[in-house]
Amino acid sequence: MPTTSATARLMDGSGLARRLVDETAARAADLTRRTGSRPCLATVLVGEDPASVTYVKMKRARCEKAGIRSRHVGLPATTTTAELVATLQELSRDPGVHGILLQHPAGPDIDERAAFEAIAPEKDVDGVTTSSFAAMSFGLPGFVSCTPGGIMRLLDAYDVDPAGKRAVVVGRSAILGKPAGMLLLARNATVTYCHSRTTDLAAVVREADILVAAVGRPRLIRGEDVKPGAVVIDAGYSPGNVGDVDFDTAATRASLITPVPGGVGPMTIAVLLAQTVGAAERQLLA
Repeated sequence: MPTTSATARLMDGSGLARRLVDETAARAADLTRRTGSRPCLATVLVGEDPASVTYVKMKRARCEKAGIRSRHVGLPATTTTAELVATLQELSRDPGVHGILLQHPAGPDIDERAAFEAIAPEKDVDGVTTSSFAAMSFGLPGFVSCTPGGIMRLLDAYDVDPAGKRAVVVGRSAILGKPAGMLLLARNATVTYCHSRTTDLAAVVREADILVAAVGRPRLIRGEDVKPGAVVIDAGYSPGNVGDVDFDTAATRASLITPVPGGVGPMTIAVLLAQTVGAAERQLLA
């Protein structure tokens, strides 16, 4: 975890994630006692991309620690979109599976949106379907995208109330930037989205009370452009444990900042596990 002598306080995602996983494990154990069924998360991986294989193994290991049964479906790199959709639909129909995670990216030849939409909304514990996005945007029951959900939990843990604040989200992906902005908007922040075509990004960043960096471009955000006292959430990751924000300089200006690693990443998996148990509770106790 990065260290600094600057004034910014580190937002400890690892510690918060451990507490959330402990709570989730207790819920899973209680549900298992009450129903005789363990919550089950099915992970689906297309191909053998080393990073994806590592991520899936890590998620499965965390499942077991939380009392969640992990069922893995590995598909060859030659899998077509139709074949992947059929697999996800089958898992959606399986009453023994309570949550489904499709590891992405699924490959250049896969229509990921079509694959995501094959996941039943009640089992979309990764919050990737349009149904989940709509429910989240309208404040209806459903599952949030895991990384944005983890970001909101971090803000709450550090008593950051978004209401009335200017929030700038750098990135507009369907499972990170866009939902992060919607969750902040729901908490009465004034939200600005930035992206590759934003004119004078630095000028917009300078206005942010809450800055969410989520583009995957190392050190895109310069520390000198961070507003003094801002809360900086770095959801980017590049090789070498580098985030989207120049941490060392940003930490001299921010009031709170997430480290990379140890900030947003652990919260993503913790929210995935919590939502899996939530899905199991809804299905088994209905």
